Amino acid sequence: MSALPAARAGHVGHAGPGAPGATPAPAGTPAPPGTLATPATPATPAPPAHQIRAAHTGTTVTVYQAYSPALGLPAARDGRFPPAWKRERMTWIKPSFLWMMYRCGWATKADQETVLAVEITRAGFDRALAGACLSHYAPGVHADRDAWKESVRATHARVQWDPERDPHLNPLPYRSLQLGLSGPLSRAYADEWTVSIRDVTPLAREIHGLLRSGDTGAARALLPVETPYPAGPLPHLGA
Repeated sequence: MSALPAARAGHVGHAGPGAPGATPAPAGTPAPPGTLATPATPATPAPPAHQIRAAHTGTTVTVYQAYSPALGLPAARDGRFPPAWKRERMTWIKPSFLWMMYRCGWATKADQETVLAVEITRAGFDRALAGACLSHYAPGVHADRDAWKESVRATHARVQWDPERDPHLNPLPYRSLQLGLSGPLSRAYADEWTVSIRDVTPLAREIHGLLRSGDTGAARALLPVETPYPAGPLPHLGA
C-alpha cells in the first residue's frame, strides 16, 4: 500500500485520513485533491482441490521420477530407460517438481539420488488419464466399493491426489497428481511416450541450497514453471 505524503512542517489544514482528530469521510467520498488513491488488489483465487499442474507444451508434458544413480544416470545419458528399468512393475510419475522433492528428500533418500525430468507425449499422458481409476474408493466418484474394485481390475493406470508442497515442503490445501502405470502402459511410457530424459539433480540441489541459506526468493525463481494442464473435467478421478 502506498503511504500518503507527510504534511509539510507548519502547514495548517484539515487532518489527513487516519490522523488524530480526523473525521472519517462517508463511504464513496472521492479522495481529496493531491491524495494518492490505493486501488484494491483482487485476491488470487486458490487452485482447485484437485488439479493437474505441469510444465507442458502443445505436444508434451514433463513428469518427474527419482532413481539410484545406477539407473538414473544411464537413462539421462541415453535419453531413454535402459533394459534394467523393470517394465513389468508399476511406475509412478509426478508432474509436480516440489512433490517429487518431498518424495525424494531433495535427492537425498537412498535409491532416489538422481532426479529425472521425463518429457512424454501428451497423447500418451491423456490416454493414461482417460483410462485411469483412483487408487482408493471415493464415495461420489464410484457407485459403491464393488464398482471401484472392478475398475481397479480393469485398468492399468492409478491416480492418487496428494497434498501439493511449498518450497519448504510444507503441505498446501490443494492436491497434486500422481499417476501410476502398469503392464502395457508402463511399457508404453518407457518405450513409446518418452521424448527426452534430463538429469535435474543439480537443479534440485541448487534450489535446496538456496532454501537452506534463507534465500527463498532466489529458490522460487529457479523452480520449473507449472501451469494448469488442459485435461478437461476428469469426474472418474474426482476432478
